[in-house]
Amino acid sequence: MTDVQTLVKTLDFQLDVQSDNEGLLYDSTLEARSVYNETIRLAKEGVDWDTIPDRVADDANLVKNTTQRVVAKALGAMENYYEYDDFGQPSHTKDGAYPLRANYEEGYNLSLTDAGDVAFRISAKPYKHVKGVLKGSDAHLDILKTALETDKWKIGTAEALFHNDTAELHVNVTYTEQTVRDKQDSQTVVGVDVNEDNVALTALSEDGVEDTLVIDFPEIKFERHRYFTMRKRVQNAGKSSVHDTLEGREERFVRDRLHKVSRHIVEWSRQFERPCIVFEDLKEMRDSIDYGTRMNRRLHHLPFRALQYYTSYKASFEGIPTGWIDPYKTSQRCPLCGHAELTNRNKKRFKCKDCEHQDHSDRGASVNIAVKGIKKHQDWNVPALNSLPQVRKVRRQASGAVDAPTVTHDAVRGYQTDGLVGVSD
Repeated sequence: MTDVQTLVKTLDFQLDVQSDNEGLLYDSTLEARSVYNETIRLAKEGVDWDTIPDRVADDANLVKNTTQRVVAKALGAMENYYEYDDFGQPSHTKDGAYPLRANYEEGYNLSLTDAGDVAFRISAKPYKHVKGVLKGSDAHLDILKTALETDKWKIGTAEALFHNDTAELHVNVTYTEQTVRDKQDSQTVVGVDVNEDNVALTALSEDGVEDTLVIDFPEIKFERHRYFTMRKRVQNAGKSSVHDTLEGREERFVRDRLHKVSRHIVEWSRQFERPCIVFEDLKEMRDSIDYGTRMNRRLHHLPFRALQYYTSYKASFEGIPTGWIDPYKTSQRCPLCGHAELTNRNKKRFKCKDCEHQDHSDRGASVNIAVKGIKKHQDWNVPALNSLPQVRKVRRQASGAVDAPTVTHDAVRGYQTDGLVGVSD
């Protein structure tokens, strides 16, 4: 049994501007920044949001449709601020360029050339266009060319922006007929335990544990703390423009790292027969967190939901379903005997007070998540777990590659978890 879903993918391209007016495109991104700032300013003043688009458009030197898309993004940022803990209040004093948003066939157009390239035309200002061809990865170009020639893909909103002084176009495309297997029609459940500095994975089938993996990414925690410290310093110095710049850099760094980790999770899961990826539903748990100001800031602003969303999104493109379970005591329960108590876990070390099983605490949690996933989403029984395989740990570099060597830790009954015992692929 399969479920047909509509999936959105963002394709990134560099702009090879051939109309000799790239400066016009940059000027329009500065105008987009002004539109964004004015929208945020009016929203903070309590102006009716329904009246803001027309009010801002009257003074903007942009195509009206483009102005409306920038305003919509700004109001979306304000909405996230009011609804979620993860988002700070948007600034109305942003400096530098801001992405120019446009609807397909209104603010920008794409077409295939006789040479097999994809040509673009961006309406940077009213009646003024920037033209050229797109450059990028073969995979993204192939998808875009397919979207231009078939009804299965729909081309949507795009953003023209400058990244490291290079003009880029990010195009959203929608695949209307993606099939995703039903969760109940899976033969392997992959439990995913997302933590502050790693993600632990366990693949569980009717035959038992197929494999386990812990992916370390301590740099996200380090960089977020570093940027927080720098932002507090410049904020105290009254340099709001520098504060916004640092916030943007942090957001791009974290998003890039999360995309790479989520891609690794999906690639690892694909090796198993008919997998289903299962996460903890952490929203209610995070809403109840109150460990003091400093710890609350760290925990509430960790990108748990973002990593889960990116992974689920990428899994859907592979036809892999995802599910959610109650996180109650997944980190305290012994995956072998089922005994659960708070003192079983001490940071990264797990030792059951009943059966004395020792494990990497996050790996043990991923086993429990997989077990709950089977009970909730499958009609086959949870296999007997008499022992668990060694934990394999990998650490991803900033490039997204996996560091070598990968070390394994003893994590079976009767062994300690603090010694390096070998090299694994």
